[in-house]
Amino acid sequence: MTEPSQSDSRPDALQLIDAVVDPGTWHGWDEPVTALGLPEPDDASYRADLEKARARTGLDESVVTGEGLIRGRRVAVVAGEFRFLGGSIGVAAGERLVRAIERATRERLPLLASPASGGTRMQEGTIAFLQMVKVGAAITDHKAAGLPYLVYLRHPTTGGVLASWGSLGHLTAAEPGALIGFLGPRVHEALYGEEFPPGVQLAENLLANGIVDAVLPAEQLAEVAARALHVLCGEDTAAAAQPDAAPGGTGPDVPTAESIRRSRRPERPGLRDLLAVAATEVTPLSGTGAGERDPGLVLALARFGPTPCVVLGHDRRNSIQPGGLREARRGMRIAAELDLPLLTVIDTAGAALSKEAEEGGLAGEIARSLADLVTLPAPTMCLLLGQGAGGGALALLPADRVLAARHAWLSPLPPEGASAILYRTTERAYEVADRQGVRSADLLAHHIIDRVIDESPDAADAPGPFLASLAEALGVELATLRAQDPAARMTARRARYRNLGLSVPGDTIEA
Repeated sequence: MTEPSQSDSRPDALQLIDAVVDPGTWHGWDEPVTALGLPEPDDASYRADLEKARARTGLDESVVTGEGLIRGRRVAVVAGEFRFLGGSIGVAAGERLVRAIERATRERLPLLASPASGGTRMQEGTIAFLQMVKVGAAITDHKAAGLPYLVYLRHPTTGGVLASWGSLGHLTAAEPGALIGFLGPRVHEALYGEEFPPGVQLAENLLANGIVDAVLPAEQLAEVAARALHVLCGEDTAAAAQPDAAPGGTGPDVPTAESIRRSRRPERPGLRDLLAVAATEVTPLSGTGAGERDPGLVLALARFGPTPCVVLGHDRRNSIQPGGLREARRGMRIAAELDLPLLTVIDTAGAALSKEAEEGGLAGEIARSLADLVTLPAPTMCLLLGQGAGGGALALLPADRVLAARHAWLSPLPPEGASAILYRTTERAYEVADRQGVRSADLLAHHIIDRVIDESPDAADAPGPFLASLAEALGVELATLRAQDPAARMTARRARYRNLGLSVPGDTIEA
């Protein structure tokens, strides 16, 4: 399911809680998963895997949440359990995490998070992948309320978990010898036919490269957390009294394989073509303004129709690096400071998979990009133009409005990587992608996107008419967004990602 295995000598979630929380003070917050009202999975083998995991761990999901005292201070704790399907996060686990974070925020509690996970639950596909957005949003709210967020990364912490709740801490420590990285070694080997360089993703290497603040065993965590919270929480006060419990249009049906193949055609128009043909008054911007420039990221000022905007997105010829996301966040800041609409454009086969990307903090930049986009005060629109593979694509997704080209798609990993995780081969890539629901039609049905722009039938064969259709659609959509009441728009954006995968909105989706 996920990788790698967790050593029996390392603490599991409940043992970690026992190690950090004062004896006799732990109080769990978890409702049974059945209380969430989610449907049972259709896949019989996945249902069987869930039952085995529950029997093996005594838990009903891959996260445990609750509160206790740490050296006398009341603290909320969320911890991942790797023995439960590799600690992977699906809709139920994502919802449990968010409810715990929201409760900690309501009750003004500092929060200690201790993930141990292989990332997104592949069996639940793109809906599970999108849980990263709402988890990151909840943590952002917690921090905006002036509350500390501490992270203790355990072995292993990879993928979407590292790229969301694992990378947003005010202070981040890691377990000695822990494997911590955005890219799973198995996926790298399957995609590139070689082993990932040894030592890059070890906790100690991350400490040397400034990605984590300390490497320490669980036995020392309570002391370090208590000392940090004494500073982060302000004056030294006695533990508060325990409060009462808090109230608790799809268009033509195009096969998945066909869309993926068409999206990968070299002749397909990209963001630079869109700016050259469909925009006016284009002013390219370059770099972060702080000494970094990434050719995988395009940043510009432009107009679509009468509406000015900041445009940022992928150059489909290059993998995006951590510096590219820092450059993207420069564009977000400009949009916020000047109250300009922000247009993000997704077209990537995946973020850079390299030693340099890991040591450059790729996962943390994805997490911060997600957090910034969910909370950005400016109007936001996303265009899914072509390939949408992995965290590099998701980093530019959250928006008030999301449009997609007919053959665009969004997936937790390149389909070949997902196939490698589930079947140890890339040969079933299209089959896995089809089950995950990655096509534009599937994304529309799940309310991940709002509108599909047709290609009649392929943008690579008729780029002119396709780009003209995009220009018209973007001009109208951006003008409409800019005219909306800001408070109502922000409320709708937050509700969109908070409830993703739980319910079907009313009349918010265009056919």
